[in-house]
Amino acid sequence: MIKAILIVNNSGKARLTKFYEKCSIDKQQQIIRDLFLLVSKRSDRSCNFLEVEDIFDTDTKIIYRHFATLFFIFVVDSSESELSMIDLIQTFVETLDKCFENVCELHLIFHADKVHYILDEMVMGGLVLETNPNIIVSNYDAQNKMEKAESPIMSGFQGVFQTIKPR
Repeated sequence: MIKAILIVNNSGKARLTKFYEKCSIDKQQQIIRDLFLLVSKRSDRSCNFLEVEDIFDTDTKIIYRHFATLFFIFVVDSSESELSMIDLIQTFVETLDKCFENVCELHLIFHADKVHYILDEMVMGGLVLETNPNIIVSNYDAQNKMEKAESPIMSGFQGVFQTIKPR
């Protein structure tokens, strides 16, 4: 089971955090700091798998990939396959790239809701739901079309609220 998914930049700032196990905000921030220190010190030629015992108080594996300025970090339990998680990270990055056309860190900052939607299409409650990027992108596109279709309705309401002025 996936315990957490993190995207952290080269400076250690979290750009996406998704915890599937309950823990306090202080504990989450400590986990982010600890994981960043672990993965950022490793060379690019090192293995992308780490086994740690003290992150979630049980046997935990860290699977990560470093793309440009971002670390994609998956925290999983020992029952998960390292190679399938590497493949899932690759699928996540490819899907983000298709949705945002050459995804960069700014997309993650300014479109956090859409990035979370894409991630939720892939993983829910720590379990992998979908690994086909074409299906995820088509669901993402359908969601965007629905949002755009609702937008005239909402803009009509905004016009009504703007015309009503308090006396």
